[in-house]
Amino acid sequence: MAQMLLIVLSALLALSSAVVVPGPGLAYPALPAYPSLAAPVYPKLAAPVYPSLAKVAVAKVAAPEPYDPNPQYSFSYDVHDQSTGDVKSQQESRSGDVVQGAYSLIEADGTRRIVEYTADPVHGFNAVVRREGAVVKAVAPVAKVLAPAPALLHAPVVAKLPAYAPALAPAYHAPAYAPALAPAYHQPAYAPLAYH
Repeated sequence: MAQMLLIVLSALLALSSAVVVPGPGLAYPALPAYPSLAAPVYPKLAAPVYPSLAKVAVAKVAAPEPYDPNPQYSFSYDVHDQSTGDVKSQQESRSGDVVQGAYSLIEADGTRRIVEYTADPVHGFNAVVRREGAVVKAVAPVAKVLAPAPALLHAPVVAKLPAYAPALAPAYHAPAYAPALAPAYHQPAYAPLAYH
């Protein structure tokens, strides 16, 4: 098979590299004239139309927001939830680059933490933390407790336990293995080479 393939490939290679030698009655074909060195002239083609790209929406870029050289705001809130014991508040105000504010909350041990802070470009962020004693009694979270179901029948306090027999040792059987078969090796079908 390999010899046949080699012969076919050799024949194809010889055929592709063959040269025709003109003999009597044969002439070379006329060669085309060399093109001029002027700029090439290309045919005018219509631009391709892609229907899936024809309806592409162009995203509009939002104009930047106007710059406020002196931003100002003020806010505050208070929370007093008696059912959960959550008590906290905050207030903050800004005028230009100066921010002032304070917040307070009741910690788990019942003390009140009060933080007063300021921030500006000259001094950075500064906070003063104070703790006040147990001003507000911490309210324990509400826990829902289910009442025990009423007992309809009273069981004896000491019940007689059944007598159990000692545990039996598990009976494991050794797995049954077939004896391993010896591998069957055969001598090679060819004769070893003899060196002269």
